[in-house]
Amino acid sequence: NMSIPRRITKETQNLANEPPPGIVAAPVPENYRHFDILINGPDGTPYEGGTYKLELFLPEQYPMEPPKVRFLTKIYHPNIDKLGRICLDILKDKWSPALQIRTVLLSIQALLSSP
Repeated sequence: NMSIPRRITKETQNLANEPPPGIVAAPVPENYRHFDILINGPDGTPYEGGTYKLELFLPEQYPMEPPKVRFLTKIYHPNIDKLGRICLDILKDKWSPALQIRTVLLSIQALLSSP
C-alpha cells in the first residue's frame, strides 16, 4: 500500500468535487499518479463539439517538477505535435510548485481557445 502524498490526495479530491468547467480529470484506479483527462473543445473554436482525451502523469518529484501531459486524441494545433505533446511554458521552464493540476488543465483548455 503506497502512501499517497497529501498534496496529490487534496488535488484529486478538489478536482472531483469542483471540476473545472468543460474538463473531467479522473485518477486511474491502482495508480494515483496517472489521470485520464477529457477536455471539451471550447465553444466558438475549430475544436467546438469535440472531446479530447489526454493523459496526465505526476512524476515522483511533483510538485517540484511539472506534470507530464499529452493528447491521446489526434488534434491539429500549432502548439501540439503529432505525438500529442504540448508546447506550453508552464509544463517546461515556467513551472512553479504553486501551480496545480487544475492550473495546467485550464491552461491547456485556454490554448485550444486561441489556436
